[in-house]
Amino acid sequence: MSDAENPFAPTEEALEAGRLLFRRPWTFQTSVATLDQLPQAERVEVAFAGRSNVGKSSLINALTGVKGLARTSNTPGRTQMLNFFHAPDSPVTLVDMPGYGYAQAPKSLVDAWTELVFTFLQGRARLRRVFMLIDSRHGIKDVDLKTMDLLDRAAVNYQIVLTKIDKIKPGAVERVAEESLARISKRPAAYPSLIRTSSDKMAGIADLRAEIHTLASW
Repeated sequence: MSDAENPFAPTEEALEAGRLLFRRPWTFQTSVATLDQLPQAERVEVAFAGRSNVGKSSLINALTGVKGLARTSNTPGRTQMLNFFHAPDSPVTLVDMPGYGYAQAPKSLVDAWTELVFTFLQGRARLRRVFMLIDSRHGIKDVDLKTMDLLDRAAVNYQIVLTKIDKIKPGAVERVAEESLARISKRPAAYPSLIRTSSDKMAGIADLRAEIHTLASW
């Protein structure tokens, strides 16, 4: 689908506003392992969720233009806390949520992550959207569906962001995009559009920045 055919495509004004939003010097704010550590929600928040090793840290680094802001690792499951990032005079805070689906993590730790995330989702009145990252090479998996169930129960709006689109052919990207949209079509909290991205090639990053700007302007 071309931008002209896509009713969700960002305007030139939104693209420019998103670019300016992320020209600010973004920095790490805090990490939260327990609910009593949560900072006060003084700004609009957008969060990023996804399976371990889906590319969350790389995407946040690409968005902010700060290499190493969100740690990247070849070891899945490294992000085990809620990590907050902000910038001076920015109307929005970015929240990196714990990666899920790491089979080697102890059940007790997985349960603790789940409780932390679900309670965070339910209790953050200024949380505008969760961007749910899906590896374009693999599409939506059962563990992603379980997380969507959690988001639906929490009544938190979420939007699919395909990652690593540079790793597969354009036709395959379109197929996984169509399949993903079909699978969320009847989910109550799902946003009916997705964003295709590559952190390495910066594909789709401008669109995601524009979307975040729009959310912060509500």
